[in-house]
Amino acid sequence: MNPSNVKQIAMQRILILFEQAKKVRRTDPKLAAQYVESARKIAMAARTRLPIEFRRETCKECNSLFVHGINCRVRIKQKREPHVVVTCLNCGNQTRMLLKKKMEHKELEQDNYSNEAPR
Repeated sequence: MNPSNVKQIAMQRILILFEQAKKVRRTDPKLAAQYVESARKIAMAARTRLPIEFRRETCKECNSLFVHGINCRVRIKQKREPHVVVTCLNCGNQTRMLLKKKMEHKELEQDNYSNEAPR
């Protein structure tokens, strides 16, 4: 089989598993964690990355799907670079995600002027 076909099939299965996990996460969190673990294994076998939205809503240690306020805590920190810290309340694992600063208007203008040819 073609490697691109393998990756497409893997992504379809990953999407299905995450949909199923989201449906059962409130009633049966262990089953949802099993679905997430299976999706991760499929992604590793096909050598594809999970989409960013899936990576951000799961714990890397215990594979649980985050339900904000129930099994995870979300905090914004300002030290060094502003970032969000998501703490899994099942295993205690912390995940940090940087918040990118928006470019200031002045920087954008300077970049536009530098692209022009000198007169």
